[in-house]
Amino acid sequence: MGSIAKLGSESHYWKEGQRVGVGWRGGHCLKCKPCLKGEFWACESPLATGISTDGGYAEYMVARMEVLTAIPDELTSVEAAPLLCAGATTLGALKSSSVKGGDLIAIQGFGGLGHLALQFAVKSGLKVAVVSRGTEKEALARKLGAHIYIDTNKMNAAEEIMKFGGARTIFCTAPNSKAISDLVEGLGRGGQMIIITFVNEPMLISPSQLMRAVRSVSGWVGGNAADTLKFSVLTHVVLMVEVFPLEQASVAFDRMMTAKVHFRSVLKISEG
Repeated sequence: MGSIAKLGSESHYWKEGQRVGVGWRGGHCLKCKPCLKGEFWACESPLATGISTDGGYAEYMVARMEVLTAIPDELTSVEAAPLLCAGATTLGALKSSSVKGGDLIAIQGFGGLGHLALQFAVKSGLKVAVVSRGTEKEALARKLGAHIYIDTNKMNAAEEIMKFGGARTIFCTAPNSKAISDLVEGLGRGGQMIIITFVNEPMLISPSQLMRAVRSVSGWVGGNAADTLKFSVLTHVVLMVEVFPLEQASVAFDRMMTAKVHFRSVLKISEG
């Protein structure tokens, strides 16, 4: 996230000094089938994911022009940064789902991904249930629009969701395989579970759980960053972040990996 210092000889459309951001996608090869069809989100190459691209913690970086996203004047860099990855992923998953206005959607986890998923869902006219451990985040969840809050320390989340007829969609944003598996029974008939967090441990889901109510489980990654920024500005999405100076990048990373960060961590480079 920053401004363009210099353009390559073949670059066009962009201008030096323009505020831009780079999400997690590093570019596209224009050779594989997803690229040729314009389905860049489906590409699995290191180039597309940007996982092997240097520059995440740098004051300057080189980026392919097709991965740049213009930053609206209404957003500061700190506000816009989480939207390029967490925001684009959650809104993209929501747009890919089968939910319609008034449907019940349950959001498992209320952190960096979950607090954005909640707001996107509410502002899209959906009834939202937040599923989280403890009551510490209940007040904030309800302030951001949650209609239902389920404390998994006190109740069975799937049973509680079924009291409302079952969820049309469940978004899984917290990396807990058991918690995700236990929520399948909270899906209504034809409901879909969409996993948008990376979980290393396998999930235990019986085929009969899916077959009885024609349920489905899928994963999602990626999304359109430009659309996400526009949607967030128009609907006044509230970004919850914890800001760290660049010198404390390792601290920010450790807090993120141990789930101690305040929703989303953002590194801020001194302008001096």
